[in-house]
Amino acid sequence: MEEKPKPTKKDKVHKATKIALSGIPWIGGPAAELFNAMIAPPLDRRRDKWIESIYKGLKSLEEKVEEFSIENLKDNEMFITTVMHASQSAIRNHQQEKLESLRNAVLNAASPNPPDEDLQLMFLNWIDELTPWHLRILKFFDDPEVWGHKNKISYPSWTMGAPSTLLEHDFPELNGKRDFYDQIVKELYARGLINSDEQSIHMSMDTRGMFESRTSEIGKQFIKFITSPIEEEE
Repeated sequence: MEEKPKPTKKDKVHKATKIALSGIPWIGGPAAELFNAMIAPPLDRRRDKWIESIYKGLKSLEEKVEEFSIENLKDNEMFITTVMHASQSAIRNHQQEKLESLRNAVLNAASPNPPDEDLQLMFLNWIDELTPWHLRILKFFDDPEVWGHKNKISYPSWTMGAPSTLLEHDFPELNGKRDFYDQIVKELYARGLINSDEQSIHMSMDTRGMFESRTSEIGKQFIKFITSPIEEEE
């Protein structure tokens, strides 16, 4: 389940600093050891945390899904490929939403009846390329009403409005950032994940239209792939 990637810039700095400290005659040895003991290489920390999260997820899946066995995964070539792809991406990332999406992708790949192999690889590439805001907005547009209920959001008595009005209401941090979220919507639309482009989300409509789902079929499949298959974690 583990493929060791190349060291990052931080790891190279860590190694270079240790070598430099070791070269100072009167403090080199002790200082280098202290440095090494107090600051673990970022690459190792990320890898260990990632592997632990996968292990816990698989154990939980084994406990909850009767026909699932971790032992059988050793013969599942697509699962191994998915783990390799997801691991490389996970170790390059620090953003929790992307790490959770990658972990959920691995768990869904391990589950009975996973998506088609080519779809899995496509989805993994999307997780790697998209930002947490892409993922948030995609999930929001899948069912704004469910999103609002889940996040305990109250709404004014609208009679008319645009989907962008709803978006900015649910995400106040996007107020005044139309260029930013328009670009995200444009990219989601270009990938075929949503059915509305950056212009149509600003069109005025009744409240029923504001709250309707805007994700495509493949967008819904992608959301399912990055959502935990372990019921109590959802």
